[in-house]
Amino acid sequence: MLKAIIPVAGVGTRLRPHTHTLPKVLLHVAGKPILGHILDELKGIGVTEVVLVVGYMGDRVIDYVKSHYDFKVKFVHQKELLGLGHAILLTKDFFGDEPTLIVLGDTVFKADFQSVLKGDCTCIGVKEVADPRRFGVVELAEGRIRSFVEKPEVPPSNLAIVGIYYIKNSPLLFQCLEEIVQAGKKTAGEFQLTDALQRMLEHQEEMRTFLVDGWYDCGKAETLLETNRRLLPVCSRWPSEMKKNNIILEPVFIADSAKVEHSIIGPYVSIAEGSVVQRSVIRNTIINESSIVKNVLLDESLVGQQAQVNGRMNRLNLGDSSQLDFT
Repeated sequence: MLKAIIPVAGVGTRLRPHTHTLPKVLLHVAGKPILGHILDELKGIGVTEVVLVVGYMGDRVIDYVKSHYDFKVKFVHQKELLGLGHAILLTKDFFGDEPTLIVLGDTVFKADFQSVLKGDCTCIGVKEVADPRRFGVVELAEGRIRSFVEKPEVPPSNLAIVGIYYIKNSPLLFQCLEEIVQAGKKTAGEFQLTDALQRMLEHQEEMRTFLVDGWYDCGKAETLLETNRRLLPVCSRWPSEMKKNNIILEPVFIADSAKVEHSIIGPYVSIAEGSVVQRSVIRNTIINESSIVKNVLLDESLVGQQAQVNGRMNRLNLGDSSQLDFT
């Protein structure tokens, strides 16, 4: 049995105004919420139990998971946002000696986990990046992780930590997390998971890396739209009857319950359930649930839930339950 921890307690300030009224992990990208992509991947690799660390609007996250998935699910509330390390520590009571997989809630991923899960040591997901100074990176020695370095001025490698961790020795992880919390050791004002991982290395825990080629960041508007573009070629789907009065330029995702009339849609458009689009040209855009878009040209835009857009414009970042009229 493989268990996974998904921390989803963050407020998502970089995705405001959308996260004023919706948890970040429930924003749509390529046809489903961010969290849906993560859970689908976990189901595919054999995860049977999920522990979600919730906080901001956690009830909506709980409702979504319970209504869409049959995982055995546990929920832990992080009342104070004291960092990723603190969030993981809160799940301690749900784990014994078995390994655990940790996946950050704003990371959509595609990776081959079979060799990792069959391995006999802790493995950290990494990706080669052009500018490792922007990330936490690993330093390697003879194929093993020697240290973790956060946003180094002189990077020891170009291997960025992407937010996927397979922990073989779960008891040691929780021991190290308790040690840094009890010692009050914070980095950038928070208890960090990487500090606990570094302490595990000091306890002689063997750690290696595995490459994650499909790593898609959903932390801000620009990267969410980029993730939409990257994922849509394999998620493209739309009701065939929409050919009658529209031009569809794939890849796009249009939900079955959406209504699209006299419009040009695509490429790289995701339209969620219950939304209406009329007499518009939409490209490189995500339209969330139950929104109304009429008489506009939208490019590189996000439209929140239950929003209304009428008129003409070129670029938009509109939050939930909003209305704009252009004359």
